[in-house]
Amino acid sequence: MRTILIAMAVAGAFAGGVVQAQDPLKGKCLGCHDMEKKKVGPSFKDAAAKNKGNKDAAGALVAKMKDGKGHPKVAGSDAELKAAADAALSAK
Repeated sequence: MRTILIAMAVAGAFAGGVVQAQDPLKGKCLGCHDMEKKKVGPSFKDAAAKNKGNKDAAGALVAKMKDGKGHPKVAGSDAELKAAADAALSAK
């Protein structure tokens, strides 16, 4: 029985990590942003439209999130912030 409980706990922890890795916008981003409508910050759809064709947009958003200039400072690795910026800019 103990082995089953441990296996279930490990599987649950792994599944939670997979869900988070697949959706980088979950969590803090959705507190201020929405996919379709403006909240505190612009919608991801509007941000994507504004930056369409700008190859440096993701890098600029990551810099804003890291520095706290033009966007509240966000804790996370460069890879996590880049994944969130790429996901936001790919909104349609």
